[in-house]
Amino acid sequence: FLPFIDLLKEKLNVVSMEDSEIDYRLIQGETKAWGTYFIGEDSKVSFDEVFVSLTKGAEDVMTTTLRTQGRSVSVPQSSSRYNIARFSFNDLCRKPLGAADYLAIGETYNTVFIEDVPKLSMNDVNVVRRFIVFVDAMYECHVKLVIHAEAAPGELFQVDLENQFMDEAFAFDRTRSRLDEMGSKEYLRRRWSGSSQSSS
Repeated sequence: FLPFIDLLKEKLNVVSMEDSEIDYRLIQGETKAWGTYFIGEDSKVSFDEVFVSLTKGAEDVMTTTLRTQGRSVSVPQSSSRYNIARFSFNDLCRKPLGAADYLAIGETYNTVFIEDVPKLSMNDVNVVRRFIVFVDAMYECHVKLVIHAEAAPGELFQVDLENQFMDEAFAFDRTRSRLDEMGSKEYLRRRWSGSSQSSS
């Protein structure tokens, strides 16, 4: 069998899957990805399984802190080996975080998990705004975003173009479109635009 392996190396180009920035375990089918958007409590176990799979059950998963512009951003679960982070929705959107904080996350981690995303309304407009900015930052950095949510992207927020927050309504419509795109095979093949930074 070993001589056969040598022959394969001689005749074929060997591509390292480990060194690739594309995680092919998230890609399945022609257009849609597997394992990037999970809906409802029944899917929580599957969401957890994807996290364990991508981090390979790494012992280095721990809480860490990112530094950006004199501010600290707490990361509840971080794997520095695989550049993967995991947050709850409240960690990201119910704390006073802004675009610079989200970009620090996107430039440090190529894959970000966010769980317990609720259905949203303009009763908590600042939370909606932060979620919009967060998704924009992940999109611009080409981060692989894995979400566990109460509803599908199209049902997370009902856009009401007649309310006083019309700008947010249009912005969330873009967010919904981006969430759909971020679950596509084409998006997941994009090269992550960040670079691992030091954390403490």
